[in-house]
Amino acid sequence: MHTYPPPPVTFVRGEGSLLYDGDGRSYLDFVSGLAVTSLGHAHPVVADALAEQARTLWHVSNLYGNELAPEVAATLDRLVGGGAAPAGGQVFFCNSGAEANECALKLARRWAGPGRYRVVSAWGSFHGRTLATLTATGQPAKHVPYEPLPEGFVHVPYDDLDALGRVLDPGTVAAVLLEPIQGEGGVVEPSSDYLAGVRALCSERGVLLILDEVQTGLGRTGHWFAHHAQHLRPDVVTVAKALGNGMPVGACWARGEVAAAFGPGDHASTFGGQPLAMAAARATLCVMEEEDVCGRATRTGARLATGLASLPGVRSVRGAGLLLAAELAQERAGDVAATALATGLLVNPVRPDAVRLAPSLLVTDAEVDRSLELLGGALAGVLGP
Repeated sequence: MHTYPPPPVTFVRGEGSLLYDGDGRSYLDFVSGLAVTSLGHAHPVVADALAEQARTLWHVSNLYGNELAPEVAATLDRLVGGGAAPAGGQVFFCNSGAEANECALKLARRWAGPGRYRVVSAWGSFHGRTLATLTATGQPAKHVPYEPLPEGFVHVPYDDLDALGRVLDPGTVAAVLLEPIQGEGGVVEPSSDYLAGVRALCSERGVLLILDEVQTGLGRTGHWFAHHAQHLRPDVVTVAKALGNGMPVGACWARGEVAAAFGPGDHASTFGGQPLAMAAARATLCVMEEEDVCGRATRTGARLATGLASLPGVRSVRGAGLLLAAELAQERAGDVAATALATGLLVNPVRPDAVRLAPSLLVTDAEVDRSLELLGGALAGVLGP
């Protein structure tokens, strides 16, 4: 179906930070499948784990257990807690970020009980394409073709604690759903005290705090989860994208007492937590810890951010770790991305005036320097010297 424009290039192979088209031409990948291939393409440990699992057991459904899902759930629980000790939560496995957020929305309503069904999210947010997660997404242009949309969703300006406080009625609101950094909205960071203020408001009024870490989770921002930078304790955290390094897998983590609101039959996913996906997730998480991807994202992200800020035509640099956006002096991000692609660099025009960069967390300094050279040439070609 024509849900995407014609692709400008078709890739046939990938290795590390490089992609190759059918003519054998190489491209430096600073999109990473939209922050998915955080260990790069065809990482040998993940590839071997998938191959071995494919020879062992593919699928049994959640009517039965498998050996891998509890281990991956325990690792995620520990990483949500900061990496050293379990956080005391439980995990529901699914196939995507949208499904993880859908689970979080259903869990919030189940936990809150009758009458408390509203969820507050932010303008500029992106939470998925199912009807519920699309409605939670704060982008009205995406709503119009599908109206009427489900009831119970309220939007407020991002980074505006007063606006949130005015709508946070404990009699009708079940949860607040926010991204710690708005990725699809242009890599927008809130004020340093905003998320802590949201946490305090939610606690005061007995409302769940759901953090959508689908794009920011698992080392991307220099922390296992972006909310760790503010030392927050959310009630629910959603994750996907990087979890399987390209294998479709998502997860919804919740504090134990919140997760207990679900009983057998309340929610399900045929493919959620199946052995192939769990083999990829287990291997991915193992490599992430061994390679200290949080530290690497911090160090290499600083190099990339400094280089971006020095490029002519870049007005400012936003983001954290290896989730960065270069704000341009002109609204020509699409032209810049197209020109960069023609010279062998993938970047994402996330807004008319902003280009997003999300390379592999294992990207090398030499690859960062080469990306800056290629992007600088694209900027000069489009915006002028």
